[in-house]
Amino acid sequence: GMAYALLGAVPPIVGIYMAFFPILAYSLLGTSRHNSMGTFAVVCLMTGKSVTAYSPKLTDVNVTSTEDISYSPMEVATTVAFMVGIYQLVMYVFRMGIVCTLLSDTLVNGFTTGAAIHVFTSQVKDLLGLKITKHEGPFNIGFTYIEIFNKIEEVNLAVLVVSSITIVLLVINNEFLKPFVRKRSVIPIPIELIAVVTGTLISTYLNLQDKYEIEPVGDIPTGLPYPTLPAFSLLPKIFIDSFTITMVAYTIAMSMALIFAQKHNYEVDSNQELFAQGTSNIVGSFFSCMPITASLSRSLVQETVGGKTQLTSFISCLILLAVMLWIGPFFEPLPRCILASIIIVALKGMLLQAKDLPSFWRLSKLDGLVWIITFLTVVLVDIDYGLLVGLGLSLASILVQSMKPYTCLLGVMPNIDLYLDCTRYTQAHEVIGIKIFHYCGGLNFATRSHFKTELYRLVGINPQKELAHREKLERRSR
Repeated sequence: GMAYALLGAVPPIVGIYMAFFPILAYSLLGTSRHNSMGTFAVVCLMTGKSVTAYSPKLTDVNVTSTEDISYSPMEVATTVAFMVGIYQLVMYVFRMGIVCTLLSDTLVNGFTTGAAIHVFTSQVKDLLGLKITKHEGPFNIGFTYIEIFNKIEEVNLAVLVVSSITIVLLVINNEFLKPFVRKRSVIPIPIELIAVVTGTLISTYLNLQDKYEIEPVGDIPTGLPYPTLPAFSLLPKIFIDSFTITMVAYTIAMSMALIFAQKHNYEVDSNQELFAQGTSNIVGSFFSCMPITASLSRSLVQETVGGKTQLTSFISCLILLAVMLWIGPFFEPLPRCILASIIIVALKGMLLQAKDLPSFWRLSKLDGLVWIITFLTVVLVDIDYGLLVGLGLSLASILVQSMKPYTCLLGVMPNIDLYLDCTRYTQAHEVIGIKIFHYCGGLNFATRSHFKTELYRLVGINPQKELAHREKLERRSR
């Protein structure tokens, strides 16, 4: 939570708040028994874009935005959370839970893979100990890497060593120790917690900040935040940004909820999820929280160790309460590069989604193009544009596929009464003297021409031409 809060350009304690206040509402209203709500890298990064665009009060970056800015980072973040909650409640009123089906698996896969590149890029400065400008707008990722390479001689070697050691230890645990432990215990090694505690102790006793200029996390206040109202005057400015965050957050949460529901054989109400998440975001917006969605890692841990209801999330809230009330300041000397290392290693699963592209391409060239174009737009242009382009392509592919449904000739498989596509299965052979035409789709005025064309093409006979040919032969025979 503390690590991902940095992606949103807000204090690390916000990550703890996000795992407490919104969860209390979701555990009462949500229909997913296993989703653990809280921080998610892409949503935090998208919120961070709004924060850096409308708030100058950032201690770690210079902002290139030309907006007339008069808001603090927390004001922007909480207002975005409030607006996301309003969107979700409006969607609940109009029964728009089905909207998540418009974001296909191909689109979500390509989008999150591209967004993972942005998350990785945002952490490079902390991994190397560099001070770089926070670039906003289209092509920002290119400008960021240009500046990184221009300042490569300014890398803090001490920060680089700490980052490298942390990453190596995390990778060794994930790749070697975790599979070994999984065979013997359902409780995984809390390697991230170990890294944070160890890094804090080493930084404290070796005084890394003063000796090696390793930047710490900084002030972590104790106690619960006072409830405050969002900056309502900011709502018109973050109107569009909040909508894209709403779509991404809801889709991620519903995808995780449906996976767990199918695995454990229970139902998830998509509209009730809108109400639960919308209420959680609005509650969180009054208590210094960014927009929430399902936390992939925490949800998987919660399900793996045997959690069966949202009571598990409620108990975790009570444990976090102790952190907020008493333990938080202990982590103030923690080097930021350790949190950045945790984020980088956690991105492995999202980055490896790129391996799914060949399977998407084999199943459908159209789906493959949606993935490629969405990914490239997210990486080369920006996250918001990538989602918009991907959504447009996904809807266009639905239209194209509905107008040109899947067709084929069926053949019988040897020794079994099973008929399959002759072009996909080499062992399927057509029945002699019979053509079996398979048409998968609706038949209406928009598809009738395609139906007729495909039928004539696959069967190899055009009735009109055949009749004309027979009449011609009949006239000749006379």
